[in-house]
Amino acid sequence: MTRKHMDNGVSLNDGVSVSGEIGGHAYVDLGLKSGLKWATCNVGASKPTEFGDYFAWGETTPKNDYSWKTYKWCLDNHKTQSKYCTSHKYGDVDNRGVLDDEDDVATVRWGKGWRMPSIAELTELYKNCNWEFVIDFNGSGVAGLLGTSKKNNRTIFFPAAGYRCLTHFGKVGEYSYIWSSSLDKKYPDGGYSLGFWELGGNLKGDYRMYGQSVRSVVRP
Repeated sequence: MTRKHMDNGVSLNDGVSVSGEIGGHAYVDLGLKSGLKWATCNVGASKPTEFGDYFAWGETTPKNDYSWKTYKWCLDNHKTQSKYCTSHKYGDVDNRGVLDDEDDVATVRWGKGWRMPSIAELTELYKNCNWEFVIDFNGSGVAGLLGTSKKNNRTIFFPAAGYRCLTHFGKVGEYSYIWSSSLDKKYPDGGYSLGFWELGGNLKGDYRMYGQSVRSVVRP
């Protein structure tokens, strides 16, 4: 992996903080206790204000139809999961609760070292930043959530890309949804994600077939 660190520890890229670069992808150090560094843009995007691609949980390529019929890990409906399942009510039990590298789109698309965050890591990010919904971020015309670290005041931006269901887009310009690598073990037809909107955010399980954004993390 090619690594590049900024001489002064931080610079700006389209209005957000940048602490370094690995494999051509910029990251920001938000001073989190875990030491985890967050990418400055979504997978499929080249800058923070671009939406990037949408992925079903555990899939590594975008598509036009986000439904159970097209979902890689089931047979036509949500109770026939063939991988990542903790209950016989939802399919073949294998008790896998975290995505394997080959099913982690951040690793597949960005290379070794990069991966999707766990639900615990998304929680750490959410709790350790102050969040502001911005209608027109940095004059880009893009709405989204601007996070400012409570630890070192560095910033991270999540565009309000919404989500995909079937062939439709939902909540574009209003919500940002970020997949974790963690299965919803109670309801294994879902994966955990972080949802942001103007009035707040939450961490919850969403149907795995939904198309949502992915934000990569790394430990340099």
